[in-house]
Amino acid sequence: NRLAAAEGTDTDEIKLRARAPDGRLEQPHGSTQGDALCPLDARTQASRPPGVPFVVPPSLQSQDWVPRSSREWAQVPQDPYPAPELLPHTTGSNLGDACVAGTINPELYKIPEDQSEADFPEGCLGRLWFSVEYQQEAERLLVGLIKAQRLHAPSENCSPLVKLHLLPDERRFLQSKTKCRTTSPQFNEHFVFQVSSKSVNQRVLRFSVYHVDRQRKHQLLGQVLFPLKKETLVGNCRRVLWRDLEAESLEAPSEFGDLQFCLSYNDRLNRLTVVVLRAKGLRLRENTSFVSVFVKVSLMNHNKFVKCKKTSAVLGSTNPVYSETFSFKAVPAELDTASLSLTVLQSAEGDRSHELGRVVVGPYMYTRGRELEHWNEMLSKPKELVKRWHALCRTTEP
Repeated sequence: NRLAAAEGTDTDEIKLRARAPDGRLEQPHGSTQGDALCPLDARTQASRPPGVPFVVPPSLQSQDWVPRSSREWAQVPQDPYPAPELLPHTTGSNLGDACVAGTINPELYKIPEDQSEADFPEGCLGRLWFSVEYQQEAERLLVGLIKAQRLHAPSENCSPLVKLHLLPDERRFLQSKTKCRTTSPQFNEHFVFQVSSKSVNQRVLRFSVYHVDRQRKHQLLGQVLFPLKKETLVGNCRRVLWRDLEAESLEAPSEFGDLQFCLSYNDRLNRLTVVVLRAKGLRLRENTSFVSVFVKVSLMNHNKFVKCKKTSAVLGSTNPVYSETFSFKAVPAELDTASLSLTVLQSAEGDRSHELGRVVVGPYMYTRGRELEHWNEMLSKPKELVKRWHALCRTTEP
């Protein structure tokens, strides 16, 4: 009987709520503003049985409802950027807490630094970062000078600048701005060289780093030679590279010129490696219309020819740069009777070529002096590249 009486009371109360002309619910007669109910509360109270408590969901507890008039209820606008202490999960810290929603957090997009770029070998003169890009259609070489680090300066007040040459052209060059009192300058400068697509693979980019003293004199700190090979200029893409500075050789060229190359031997792989770097002071023949220079590397055993490899030809330069690597198979037992012959040749019209000079390195059976020292140092330092300059000599008159 009590349940029936309660249900009848609720039903009568709902019937008394008549619809107003504008579609809103009217309050029953005798009710006041303080007794007014939210439409959500009215529907819930009418549908629940007596004696069952009603709990407001947590999603609605944080919303404040205020009366707009005697018959309407409105929600209070929420703060789009609430205080951090009012947000959930404030006890933990994460990267998202550092930025407002809808903004980019730069900490998430940092590129990790390559550890190899931070390792400086002993005796390093400094390191240079740069970029290269060749535009095939416009025939333009775009060079970006980025930065240098740990320059070996004569004093603490180092003021570096960089000169850029596109070899074999020694006369024309581009120059960066001078950075004052720093051994790790940031340049961020861009340079453009106009060079044809036919000759770009024969050119060498040279970076010369100088220190400018108080008398405005330039003192060379080191240089970087970067041959523009085909594999480095594939497509119209920008490549970022770094190279360690090298000291310029202060020795005068020999009578017929000099050749710089590296030797290395891997006893596990039975591999003899030769890296032909560059030559300087070559005496080219003047009565030829077409001048190109290349190096032939020959492996000999008991003065018998085993195998021969050649570098690419460099046009019109007495100081060509190659930076090409060659490998030969040789077991350890053959190293006592094997030798390497590096011959610098100048090609002319047709298939003819003229020898400009030669270097032979090997054991005591074939060589003496610097050539023998180079060979023995290679054997004493397995898997390491041993670099040296050698004077060219001629066996036949050109």
